[in-house]
Amino acid sequence: MIRAAHHPWPLRGSSMLKRRALGLVISAFLFLLSWETAIAQVGREEFEALKAETERLREAIKSQTEALKQLLERTGSLRANREPSFQEVLVNVDGAAFYGKSDAKVTIVEFSDYQCPFCARYAHETFPQIDREYIQTGRVKYVFRDFPIESIHPQAFKAHEAVYCAGDQGKRREMHEQVFSNQRAISSANLTAYAQAMGLDRAGFEKCLADGLHSVKIRRSLAEGQKSGVRGTPTFFVGLTESDGPRTKAVRRIVGAQPYSVFKAAIEEFLSAR
Repeated sequence: MIRAAHHPWPLRGSSMLKRRALGLVISAFLFLLSWETAIAQVGREEFEALKAETERLREAIKSQTEALKQLLERTGSLRANREPSFQEVLVNVDGAAFYGKSDAKVTIVEFSDYQCPFCARYAHETFPQIDREYIQTGRVKYVFRDFPIESIHPQAFKAHEAVYCAGDQGKRREMHEQVFSNQRAISSANLTAYAQAMGLDRAGFEKCLADGLHSVKIRRSLAEGQKSGVRGTPTFFVGLTESDGPRTKAVRRIVGAQPYSVFKAAIEEFLSAR
């Protein structure tokens, strides 16, 4: 069935309508001619076989698309609007790295994976806006927790260790940003090269990695994330900053690499709370 394409401008005058109609007739004729030519060239049986194969390919693509969608949902990219009702939880932030003022009114806790592409997208596109508008202005305390998913990101754990090892020499944030900018090149050799480029003591950095000095800390963060209900990365918990104690009461959870507007709305809600 041939359908006229929608035209964004109004047609005026009978001559224009006639030209339009003639154009449609010619288009239909050329379409049918090309169809019959294709049949004549390959034979009707082959043509029908090609049609059947095309239909099978279409179904295969549909199936693969659904599988990819499910994978994205499991990794936290598309679940934001389907999350079950969230019950507030206490999230452990004791000893965790953070940006901003320790007594800022709002605390955001991010559970992240250095090999997760959605985490990197958030780090590059959304976090800089939060940093500029809320962290640097003293209104948000931003806590980073480790959640490397080794089953699908085999190099992530070592990357998390590398950030801690760089932190031992005063370059935590630099390594953090370097790893997220080079997710396809985070082997131990790559990580050592980054450390050397930052001016770190190579021998000390390599020993830190080899000895796994921070592995227990990362495992503890993973366990605490699971206890708090983290199922994929990135996952964020938002709440008012506790005046004391190693935990923060999170009353809002944000899942996935959501746009800045989602975080802004949540932050403003807490900032306006009495």
